Amino acid sequence: MYIPWPHKRLALLLSLCFISTAPAFAQNPPQDRQKELRNMLKHDCGSCHGLTLKGGLGPSLLAKDLANKPDDYLLDTIQNGRKGTAMPPWKPFITEQETRWFIQTLLRQQHD
Repeated sequence: MYIPWPHKRLALLLSLCFISTAPAFAQNPPQDRQKELRNMLKHDCGSCHGLTLKGGLGPSLLAKDLANKPDDYLLDTIQNGRKGTAMPPWKPFITEQETRWFIQTLLRQQHD
């Protein structure tokens, strides 16, 4: 089905408004959102950082390789991307609180 360009822009704008006004949570995202975030990690992040997160176009996301990086550095990288690299900003898709949960999830993962 063909969707005219103005309607696509409206759909994008509405989705961004929904994401930015999503209710905040104290510590962890709801279980369904955690599942979405883990799926994002596997498929979206994995497409550049490798499906096993050991690195590829982007650096390794294994806990041992992230351990020496400050959380605020990782937060800024995920939220705002890295200019001059293939790392895009994820701020339109993931809140700061979700990003912090995401970072802790990465740091808790055990890899070979």
